[in-house]
Order: sequence, then C-alpha cells, then structure tokens
Amino acid sequence: MSKLSKNLKPEEFKQYYFLKDELKDFCRSEGLKVSGSKIDLENRIIHYLKTGEELVEHSSRQFSFQQPSEISLDSQLGENFKCSEDKREFFEKEIGKGFKFKVKFQKWLKSNPEKTYRDAIDAYHLIQYSKEKTKIDKQFQYNQYIRDFFKNNNDKSLDDAIKCWKYKKSIKGHNRYEENDLEILE
Repeated sequence: MSKLSKNLKPEEFKQYYFLKDELKDFCRSEGLKVSGSKIDLENRIIHYLKTGEELVEHSSRQFSFQQPSEISLDSQLGENFKCSEDKREFFEKEIGKGFKFKVKFQKWLKSNPEKTYRDAIDAYHLIQYSKEKTKIDKQFQYNQYIRDFFKNNNDKSLDDAIKCWKYKKSIKGHNRYEENDLEILE
C-alpha cells in the first residue's frame, strides 16, 4: 500500500483507503487543520496534494451564546438540531438507559425541525424496530464491507472478514466486497 505522504498525487490518494487517524496524523505533520469528519479531512488533503496549500474553509455556523432552554415533550426540535449532552440526557430519561443517537435517528431529527420531542420519541421507537437496513455513508467503507461480506458468507467469522478487509484496503481501487477477496483466506 502506498504510504500517505505529500508526494502522493491526488488521483492516487483517492485509490486507497486511509483510516481517519491516518488522515489526522498526516494533517498534523503538514500543519493542516485536524478537526472535522473523515470527508472533511480527505477534501483538505486532496486540496493540499493538488496545490501544496492549506484549504481555506469558511464556517457558515452561527454560534449562539444563549442558555439552552428547558426541553419538554412539546418543545420543537428546531433548525440545525445538535445531538448534545442535554438532549441525550432528556432522551435517556424518556426512553431509558439504552438510548443511543444512531445514524438513522440523527437523520430523522435533522430533517424534521418542525416536529416535537414527543414526535421524536415515537420516531425513535419506530426506527428501533424497523427491519430496514440503514444506508451506510461513504466514509464508513469498513462497515459496508463487513455487512456485504456477511451477506455473502454467513459461514465465515469476523476474523475472516477483517483479514479480507485489510487485504482489500491495501490494494488500489474500490473497497467494496467482492467474492475473490476470499482468496486471501486460502
């Protein structure tokens, strides 16, 4: 596998899978910003590899210094919903200690600003018991690979899946599961 370095061409960078920690380490070593999502880091690095310069990022966030208002069942979720500690505590109190801000629920919260916390609790329960698989976003290639591996190989172990994943991410190209990935196990 190609080691992430400033001599790597952007097109080559895109052909490999790097862990978020690897991306952050590279950013640190080159004096680039290390915050943000994996996609933010990848975009920052691609720009740097193309231009040799730091990507100038303009924040569109408006910070509010108001004290958070008391959350009730009838409170509206509001625009730009953030999964903060006070909201986690509220949901844990209403739903129980098993509550988690899972991706599907977070997406529901962000796309329903006009709904209330009572509606959110109802949606949480529906989502929890839904048999529909969550779409895995691009930055979570490992999760998608493991899901696809077991869809086709329910007789194999997680160790087998991880060996295949490590092999797959070490070679150029996409990181989607393919049946010939199993050759590494032979």
